[in-house]
Amino acid sequence: MIIEYTGAQKLKGSLLFFDPIENVRYGEKVMIRSEERTVQGKVVALSETVMLIEILGEPYGLNIDDLKVHFTGSPFELGVSESMLGRVMNAFGEAIDNNGEEIRYEKKLPIGGSAYNPAKREYPKDFVQTGISTIDGLNLLVKGQKLPLFSVAGAATNELAAQLVRQIRPSDKNGAVVFAAIGIKYEDAQYLMESIRSGGNFGSTAVFLNLADESSINSLLLARSALTFAEYLAFERGYDVITVLYDMTNYCDALREISSKREEIPSRKGYPGYMYSDLASIYERAGILKGKEGSLTQIPILTMPDGDITHPIPDLTGYITEGQIVLERELQQKGIYPPINVLPSLSRLMNHGASAQHRRWSAEIYAAYAKAKKAQMLAAIIGEGEMGETERNYLSFGKAFENRFVTQGKEEERTLEETFTIGWELLKLLPVESLTRLNAEDISEHLK
Repeated sequence: MIIEYTGAQKLKGSLLFFDPIENVRYGEKVMIRSEERTVQGKVVALSETVMLIEILGEPYGLNIDDLKVHFTGSPFELGVSESMLGRVMNAFGEAIDNNGEEIRYEKKLPIGGSAYNPAKREYPKDFVQTGISTIDGLNLLVKGQKLPLFSVAGAATNELAAQLVRQIRPSDKNGAVVFAAIGIKYEDAQYLMESIRSGGNFGSTAVFLNLADESSINSLLLARSALTFAEYLAFERGYDVITVLYDMTNYCDALREISSKREEIPSRKGYPGYMYSDLASIYERAGILKGKEGSLTQIPILTMPDGDITHPIPDLTGYITEGQIVLERELQQKGIYPPINVLPSLSRLMNHGASAQHRRWSAEIYAAYAKAKKAQMLAAIIGEGEMGETERNYLSFGKAFENRFVTQGKEEERTLEETFTIGWELLKLLPVESLTRLNAEDISEHLK
């Protein structure tokens, strides 16, 4: 027998304020019925005077006067199956690609995931190839790492996100990519889906799609649904999984909107004070677990509001994750793709996935490009003709580095060997005596 309760106090957007019911648990899944319409919901707050339910979906057509709620007694769950690979789904894991085949779920898992004991994690150390030189060569991604990408408005973020999903190689054996598109515009979604489908690995890619005109709660739900499926593949099916979350700024804006509707006290820039812990509950769902064959690697992508890296969203993301890849508007304006500025970019786990020579090579290129940027500033002040020979050498290196190393085609997938080759050729533009981070063996092998 299904028991339904009345007691709705008020409906505010996607939030239902309801009379408290005995034995109801936080996070419990509920079914909300009004006349002929039924939607799902989730208990998100409990007190002695009110229970707060988030409506999962659109709240239109719900009449508070005849509204009835059924409490299921179980947490919100996502149906999962390997057959979800090669499909496009919504925040509830339901297929929206209209290919005529239903998804047969193998089991259901709570979307909240699990908190992994750090003592039961393996330390990330295996290189993951993305095909992007500025990442593979200088800010290497390691299996099990969470490495965010900080973008700016106007940068080619859609193109880079699609290229990463198409090209990334998590494993030579079982590898899969889970792409979570959070609160994106329809035209962006159309481009991303066409671009991702054009790659040869769409059969091992699962897409969770949430558009900007959907309810804010769907944005929060979609990120967790995608990670629940990724965890299933990684830790139950032995896949090496890369999860790309785009755009986490939309996720945080949805969190702020819902917090405002709950009438919670805001913190920095109007975002809730618990945003740090909420983001941590997303980003920490990555790693390699002892005794498990698979791994889960995360690439969160966010657009920095006003290009401000100190904004709460990139600021808190930087605290939780292990580095950042920074896109720059100035490089975009020069026609450079991808517009990745390697100087503020960082991969904190790179040293564990790179060889000793790779580390020396990348340190030399970093140092040379930093000197090239100083030379560019000097040239803007005194003119290139007044500069010394050393400064002109670094100026030439900087231009060649941006045009040959940073710049690559939107369909171009470079191997690590090709990236190394370009880097060694660029270092030949500099005097050997200035290459202090390389050893004699490196110089004799690659520069003579």
